[in-house]
Amino acid sequence: MNANLDRLTAEGVAIWLDDLNRERLAGGELAELVREQRVVGITSNPTIFAKAIRSGSRYHAQVADLARRGVRVEEAVRALTAFDVRWACDVLRPVYEAGDGADGRVSLEVDPRVAHDTAATTAEARALWWLVDRPNMFVKIPATEAGLEAISTALAEGISVNVTLIFSLDRYDQVRRAFLDGMTRARAAGRDLASIASVASFFVSRVDTEVDSRLDKIGTPEARALRGRAAIANARLAYQHFERAAASEEWQALAAAGMRPQRPLWASTGVKDPAYADTRYVDELVAPMVVNTMPEQTLRAVADHGRVSGDTVHGTYAASRRLLDDLGAVGVSNDDVVRVLEDEGVGKFAASGEELFGQLDSELHATHPAAA
Repeated sequence: MNANLDRLTAEGVAIWLDDLNRERLAGGELAELVREQRVVGITSNPTIFAKAIRSGSRYHAQVADLARRGVRVEEAVRALTAFDVRWACDVLRPVYEAGDGADGRVSLEVDPRVAHDTAATTAEARALWWLVDRPNMFVKIPATEAGLEAISTALAEGISVNVTLIFSLDRYDQVRRAFLDGMTRARAAGRDLASIASVASFFVSRVDTEVDSRLDKIGTPEARALRGRAAIANARLAYQHFERAAASEEWQALAAAGMRPQRPLWASTGVKDPAYADTRYVDELVAPMVVNTMPEQTLRAVADHGRVSGDTVHGTYAASRRLLDDLGAVGVSNDDVVRVLEDEGVGKFAASGEELFGQLDSELHATHPAAA
């Protein structure tokens, strides 16, 4: 038994793992994390899959078969990643069923290279949903301008969505608007709203990385005193926006018709600055109905020495808003920070996709030179 993880779960935080690979699945490690470390969901991304395929021998046979069949690299990526996600969905299916579908979810991202193409993102979401064919899957769609309509359309068609790459409160409001629009359309189409789920992934640690860099360049005592505080304040205000939306008449009407809440998900919760406590983005963001997806290193740290002391979000909104105002007063514009982070996030998202596609293309040709 783990007291820290039990306390976190009791406070209403769903513990998800930000990692997925075939070695973890085949060796039973994922099942062990579910059983012993309170893990009730998994997220993945192209960087994680690229690393897994590069370092894991368990992919070789499937890559060889794909090469012999002359499968193009795009379909090969879908085949490999869908295999792992389908397997993970089956491991987590008991969690999904025991919790009436609240958790037990596994996420798979759309092709990052089409992040600015609504039609292509929507088509990719449909293809992945069909290919994995598990009710406890999430299709991950980035919260770009083009992605917002794809999110609404996917939800309207009954596809569960993990909205990713959210940094700003304004963008988060747009994501929640897209969610409600999609669920309204789903209801109008006669779909069972309870069968559709969504989370909104709000990125955390990258905010401190960007803000701290700017504060260090300013270099005044007032600026240095604000280091390491922006990310948590930004996320706490996002939770305030979530509560306001959940109290709206539109949300309540859809909830009465069976709609599940679109829970806030804290992503990028591994601490990048060694000067900070390695569990801070878990300890300081505890609130009911949130998801925290952690790298395994962070999960183990929380289990070992996390300081889970109850709800650490409610009662902080005014101070969080003042913190953003204080940053503006020393010359750090929060609007500019989140704009840069979104642009960089989409760029890194696309670059990680290119890495995955490029790596697998090389492996396909090395395995079977005639493969396209």
